[in-house]
Amino acid sequence: MDTAKGNRPSFVGAAPPEQAEPLYRRFCEELGAFGVEVARGVFGARMVVEIVNDGPVTIVLDGRGERAY
Repeated sequence: MDTAKGNRPSFVGAAPPEQAEPLYRRFCEELGAFGVEVARGVFGARMVVEIVNDGPVTIVLDGRGERAY
């Protein structure tokens, strides 16, 4: 994921859908096994989501500097 330009990350280097979807489903299942409530949409679809930040921590992704991958 590259956040070097703008506010949105680039997923140009992401896995193709036929490889990524099973990984996504497995990740959701693993979270569920830990008791985390997981809401799923349609894989690969454009979605409008709404969140409420409720906590003392904000994580800022900074794409400047050395790449971490």
